[in-house]
Amino acid sequence: MRLFRLMLLPVLFAAVAVHVYAAPFTLFPKAGHLASPDGRFEVRDVDLREPGSEFSGIFHSLWLVETATGKSRKLCEYVGVAAVAWSEKDSLMVTQYLSKKTSRALIFATTSTQEPVVLDVPTLIRMVPVELRPALRENDHAFVEASRLEGETFYFQVWGYGQHDRNGFHWNCEYNLGAGNLNCEAKKSAGQTAR
Repeated sequence: MRLFRLMLLPVLFAAVAVHVYAAPFTLFPKAGHLASPDGRFEVRDVDLREPGSEFSGIFHSLWLVETATGKSRKLCEYVGVAAVAWSEKDSLMVTQYLSKKTSRALIFATTSTQEPVVLDVPTLIRMVPVELRPALRENDHAFVEASRLEGETFYFQVWGYGQHDRNGFHWNCEYNLGAGNLNCEAKKSAGQTAR
């Protein structure tokens, strides 16, 4: 019994840590739809078939629907997979996997039609400190993935691998939506970090 308790403790800790530090993401197109926590909105997936296109595969679009009125607007189009989660304040976080080599993170406000905040590799190259830029420029795999939104702070991960980082790189980043400030902490190895 004691051994069982000792084994159960790390599992419970991990479950609580994941719940506290990351929003639950739902994968589209598999999910098809995702209701907001208060039920006022729903995100829906729509297949867009492009006959005669030079691209192969099915294009999808994410739509935001106000459940009380049925009023809707298109959020974005994507190919492949999109991970979607609601934030605490009527915002929607999306990670679009653009290919097998890259992704980007977007934040949509549900109560306005303003353009989404988009954080992708080209944007981050301009924003991160000079010493971090080679990881984004010289690796052929670089992913930007949404984690959570708390108040005005958007938390996300950047990771990848390639010519510059054969063993990979991983950053934990924070972006202040109001001020536009970005802070990324690069993981060097277990127990060591650098800014």
